[in-house]
Amino acid sequence: MGLQSTIKALSDPIRREILQMLRPGRLSAGEISAVFPVSTAAISKHLTVLKEADLIRDKREGKFIYYELNTSVLEEVMLWLSGLKGEKND
Repeated sequence: MGLQSTIKALSDPIRREILQMLRPGRLSAGEISAVFPVSTAAISKHLTVLKEADLIRDKREGKFIYYELNTSVLEEVMLWLSGLKGEKND
């Protein structure tokens, strides 16, 4: 997906918190939704936005879906942002 969908996904504080939660490793949708004071449907929507931005990946195992970070997209965004900052030549 494009940079626009990535920026949109990162604009929401709940989605940013979900990404932080996934840093140590994969979590199920239930583990993620248990942390937030919003409905499971709302968390499902947040996970969909993150998936559409390719920031996370999911894998079904039995009746559970596990989510994990896709760090390659985050690295691309960081490189792009650091390019905007530019380098000072002394």
